[in-house]
Amino acid sequence: MSCAARLFNSKSDQSLYARITPSADQFATQQARWNDLADFLKSRLKDDAGYPMSTWLQGSYKFDTQIRPWKSGAKFDIDLGLYFEWAGDDDEGDYEPAGFKELVQNALLDYAEDAENDATGVEEPKERCCRISFRPDFHIDVPCYHLDRGADRRALATETRGWEASDPKAIYKWFKDLLPDQADRAQLRRLVCYFKMWAALKIKDAAARPSSIMLTVLVAQAFGDLDRSALADDDDLLEKTITVVADTLDGDGAVPNPADPAEDLNRLDADATSAFRARLREFIDTARRANAATSEESAAEIWTEAFEHFFPMPEDLAAESYEGGQASVGKGTALVAYAFDPQIYVRAESKDNASYVREGVNEIGVIVKNCSIHFELMNAAQLPAGASVRWTVRNRGHEAWSKNDIGHFAGAELTADEQSAYNGNHAMDVAVYQWGRIIGRRRVEITVRGGVMPPRHKPNKRIFRRR
Repeated sequence: MSCAARLFNSKSDQSLYARITPSADQFATQQARWNDLADFLKSRLKDDAGYPMSTWLQGSYKFDTQIRPWKSGAKFDIDLGLYFEWAGDDDEGDYEPAGFKELVQNALLDYAEDAENDATGVEEPKERCCRISFRPDFHIDVPCYHLDRGADRRALATETRGWEASDPKAIYKWFKDLLPDQADRAQLRRLVCYFKMWAALKIKDAAARPSSIMLTVLVAQAFGDLDRSALADDDDLLEKTITVVADTLDGDGAVPNPADPAEDLNRLDADATSAFRARLREFIDTARRANAATSEESAAEIWTEAFEHFFPMPEDLAAESYEGGQASVGKGTALVAYAFDPQIYVRAESKDNASYVREGVNEIGVIVKNCSIHFELMNAAQLPAGASVRWTVRNRGHEAWSKNDIGHFAGAELTADEQSAYNGNHAMDVAVYQWGRIIGRRRVEITVRGGVMPPRHKPNKRIFRRR
């Protein structure tokens, strides 16, 4: 029986699901921008091309499976389909497919020139779409299509391959109709988000990473095939879903589009597909060990192997939830007595004022921004044979989250060095392993308040004058 369900999904804004999905503010910013861009493109291209125009959101935003950028500097992704409408065959249009894409590209360039639109640039056209980026942290891909509305048929304009049969609406309808129960659909969407974040973290090369739609279909089909009568929690279901997905790919690796079985959604080459299978087997092992853990703390540390700094620790969530006025402790919240008790020396020194120093053991007082922070395992000499150390930064607060800097893996040495960049109540977690088993852990809270420390100036030399 698993013991980390509340860490996956709960009312807390520190659950895994909350940490890997956009905040309400981020969602609202994206919504306002794509709405404005859609209105602009429909009006502009109706004039330029002379066709009725329409748009349709697609991809992760439409499926409600959008994940937060997995590292600082990465961007949210939105797909806005743009449709040139005429009755008849694709080649009866006034332009070649690349010509329609060029019209879209030029319109995006003009849109980006208006400073009020917060655009940061337009990339060179991609094979299947054009892309425009926006402040602070997202881009919008704009694929364009021919739509024969009477025949309800769509074709995608590509840069070099002509018209390509593609119907994003059909696969979305398949996904939506797969599960009639709204709660089941919500849980499926969460599982898709878990898979997508795991893949982003564990497969660094984007070219070797399965596409969002491939993962969505694999997870949805596995979820639909599972006997869920005895499975309720996300962590239990995730383990079973990973297993089914891995077994599915053990054949030829093909992932047929459920809305068009002739299309293979797996565009990875043979080597990348094989590597993906191996990663899935590692994911299964992590899930099984985590779900077999006897405490919430131990399970959380194991899940961190898959989700890194995005996975919360029990301290990140309230230990108790109140229902009907009564306190009820979540399952698996018992404290664990570990064999090794890490003792951490912490020293913070302002980069702007060398006289500003704060230090302590296992804790440190409130510090200002722009400090270098040194962490050191003081009792490293007492580590048993085969022991290893893992440091993980977990950032909290509006400043860090608005920058999509939720945290990061901070190393596996006996020391770690960080800096105070954001106001908020942050944490450095250290976990000690022996032969793959957790034998100790410690959290050091780091509270940052205020701006940087002003530099210290020597007092001006006084000049004494004779009367």
